[in-house]
Amino acid sequence: MADNDYDPAGSTQMFRAFVDETPAPQAPGNVSTYGSSKSGSRTGVIALVAVVVLVVLGTVIWLAVK
Repeated sequence: MADNDYDPAGSTQMFRAFVDETPAPQAPGNVSTYGSSKSGSRTGVIALVAVVVLVVLGTVIWLAVK
């Protein structure tokens, strides 16, 4: 007979640990810098990816013309 609580991948335990670590939501009047730092870091990653794509495309075009 199978145990219904068994999770071979452990994803349920990892999800519960993640939920327990996240801070409780703040009241709407409170200002938090968490969202702004997250979006700032995301913007930096997008800009970095765009620069890498441009460099790769430029290299491919340069090699094709050469």
